[in-house]
Amino acid sequence: MRGHRNAHKQPNARKHRRAREQRSPCKHRRARNRPNARKHRTAPKHRRARKHRDAPKHRRARAAILVPMTTVDHLRQVRLGNLRTVLLALVDKPGSRADLAARTGLTKATLSNLTEPLLANGVLVEEPATLTGVGRPSKPLRFHPAGPVAIGVEVNVEHLAVEVLGLDGDTVHRHRVHADNRRATANEVLGRVVGLVEQFTGDRAVLGVGLAVPGVVHDGTVVRAPNLPNLVGEDLAAQLSSRLGREVELDNEANLAALAHLWPKHLAGEDFVHVTADVGIGAGVVLAGEVYRGVSGFAGELGHVVIERDGVECTCGSRGCVERYAGLDVMLRDAGRTHLDDLAEALRTDERARTAVREAGRALGVGLATLMNLFDVPTVVLGGSYAVLHEHLSVAIRSEMDIRVLAGGERHTRLIASPLGEFAVVRGAAGLVTRRTVQQPERLYA
Repeated sequence: MRGHRNAHKQPNARKHRRAREQRSPCKHRRARNRPNARKHRTAPKHRRARKHRDAPKHRRARAAILVPMTTVDHLRQVRLGNLRTVLLALVDKPGSRADLAARTGLTKATLSNLTEPLLANGVLVEEPATLTGVGRPSKPLRFHPAGPVAIGVEVNVEHLAVEVLGLDGDTVHRHRVHADNRRATANEVLGRVVGLVEQFTGDRAVLGVGLAVPGVVHDGTVVRAPNLPNLVGEDLAAQLSSRLGREVELDNEANLAALAHLWPKHLAGEDFVHVTADVGIGAGVVLAGEVYRGVSGFAGELGHVVIERDGVECTCGSRGCVERYAGLDVMLRDAGRTHLDDLAEALRTDERARTAVREAGRALGVGLATLMNLFDVPTVVLGGSYAVLHEHLSVAIRSEMDIRVLAGGERHTRLIASPLGEFAVVRGAAGLVTRRTVQQPERLYA
């Protein structure tokens, strides 16, 4: 009887199944409409595996490393992105919650949620209410004057410098001392640095340390430093970090001097070359608002651009390098002076001093013309000792660049003195830390 009942219902079952398929085609019906679908399903597993192996490698690699982001991870990334936006706005200038909401596009509720922890931890401070217009008085937010700081350190051939910098770019302390580091070992140099840092740090919360050296660096190690040969091969970042118990970032002095003109304020536009001189000469090239470092970080070695093929022998092993004609030590020697301040004073009346600086300017102009022809930037910033001597150097530099820069008459290259003078390098070293903290705000909670 059961068999007869099933036989009686079977036609109706098929009828209903066909109706369901017409209303909502299932994957089997779709498969029948694709001639190759059934063939793929019934293909042996080894053939399907071979097909996967034959796929382009970049597609397989992408599929292998794809890890889905959880909701918690996504929310955390959104929060950090919003916090970064708020911090960048405050670096630009203080503002009330309403002002920050207008500048960032965030709601007041989101701003309160982001800033309350920073107020509680002393990173931000709320100023007294002020009446700026119609409505309720506003309470501007700003970085706390006693908040966390970054430390910048400059190691150069004949001096050390330290700067303590707030997140808003205000200098808390700055100091420079004479030190002959030319033949000092890494241990001796770092010992002097530690003493200088501890003298000016006090009990402030420290975000990190930026260390500038006159040489080529890679992964925290000095790769080349013709004027400080005992530092070559030394992992200065790790060694100083171990002594201070803080994170240390190492970079080339010229790059950091250029960074000081980008962060926290743009002082020379978004495309320029910053040139600084002590014993050696370095150039920081800035393109589209970023320091150009080259593939391996070796860009900007203006001091070792050859301007005379069989010229004076250089400490780098070559001949005729720019720094052998335009370095500070060369100008002092040719002028018969011992210090930069003495040379600057002598330029008022001493013709020998004027001639020495003028000849250095001509040599520097030849080297800079090469950079202009390569990078085509509109501005040259003279920093360090060149900023002090700018008035007497610039005429000689300009005379050479006018001759040697292609289409120089149409380019209208600006030649300006750095407003940061001799402290651009150490300020850039500290700025390296504050910039990274603002761009990666999770560091504030580390």
